[in-house]
Amino acid sequence: MKGLLTITDAADKIGVSVDTIRRWEKKGLIKATRGANNYRFFNVNEIKRLHQKVNGTGTQKNSYTILKNPKTKYKAIDLFAGAGGTALGLENAGIEHLMLNEFEKNAAKTLRINRPDWNVVEDDIANIDFKPYAGVTDIIEGGFPCQAFSYAGKKLGFEDTRGTLFYEFARAIKEVRPKIAIGENVRGLLTHEGGKTLDIMLNVLAGLGYRAVPKVVRSQYLDVPQKRERLLIVAVREDLKVPPFFPKERDYTVSLREALQNCPISPGQKYSAYKRKVLSQVSPGGYWRDLPPEIQREYMGASFGMGGGKTGMARRLSWDEPSLTLTCNPAQKQTERCHPEETRPLTVREYARIQTFPDDWKFAGSVSSQYKQIGNAVPVNLGYHIGIAATAMLRQAEEYQNFDVPELIYEPGARLAFA
Repeated sequence: MKGLLTITDAADKIGVSVDTIRRWEKKGLIKATRGANNYRFFNVNEIKRLHQKVNGTGTQKNSYTILKNPKTKYKAIDLFAGAGGTALGLENAGIEHLMLNEFEKNAAKTLRINRPDWNVVEDDIANIDFKPYAGVTDIIEGGFPCQAFSYAGKKLGFEDTRGTLFYEFARAIKEVRPKIAIGENVRGLLTHEGGKTLDIMLNVLAGLGYRAVPKVVRSQYLDVPQKRERLLIVAVREDLKVPPFFPKERDYTVSLREALQNCPISPGQKYSAYKRKVLSQVSPGGYWRDLPPEIQREYMGASFGMGGGKTGMARRLSWDEPSLTLTCNPAQKQTERCHPEETRPLTVREYARIQTFPDDWKFAGSVSSQYKQIGNAVPVNLGYHIGIAATAMLRQAEEYQNFDVPELIYEPGARLAFA
């Protein structure tokens, strides 16, 4: 394949072992392209760049940055806005917000503190009339929670989703008729109820007159120092002569070392003396298997004899890789997020850096509420890339080479052509 090498040829050219390349791919630090006979091929420049970064050689500058573009004419509504990760990302892509909806009081306060000029509606989405925004809104975006539907005896169109937050998301689209609608959710929605839940959502969007495509995006290849996967559903109104665009993955990642350089001091959770003693024995990038056997059994308790890798337990992050996915609590036993060097959980501002919030973005509420807001957020730079793809669609630009354009589209009036 042009510009790509087999794993053996790439290892020989860079001067590393085949096992090293396999390990880097498994960790999500480099990407493989599948060719004929399912063989893996690698971009040698991508591997060389990572090799230099890991070994501290080369002349690469710090690649952590919060991306911004000039203002455009396009306008958006942001639903389930949370602490503003997607909203800020879209703003950084040049998109103006007409309205943001958030029900949780601390998250809504966070939005107001940072953007007093934003129209933040702190209310149950079911109470909002979206009709005044018809004709002036280009984009509706929302990270609606995934809720189960009742399937029995129903055709499962728009009305059958009533009572779920997806219904409210779809109702907003129906009342506003934006040119682009973007839904965001966890990867698990792909397989929820054997795929039926996603099928229904795509069918509803098609019934509203939108070409809709789902795709999992990986944040670590989109200027985010974090291995975080999200499912995007991009829907384009049928009169637009353009397919759905998705952000195109870059051929580099941003390490935790780059992200946390000169990070401001801030509050954070503390370990107990016992937990600090245990985690002090784990090296950067390691986890519970690094501990002596007797301490493994003592610390793991009942989990020790259970199946599964349990790789989040006693986990210390690595300087040279993107962070693992941030949770709502950096000191949860099953999903530990210990600082790479100091024996402590990541702080609030370190969490925010990893989610690509700027240092001047303030979070309301208690420290635990701030962790939760940040952990639940879409990374700002991912929001930026989503916004750049959306503005290209709105321009009906033929910039296909700059974006991922899936071939299978859920057309209005058609059945789902995707597995």
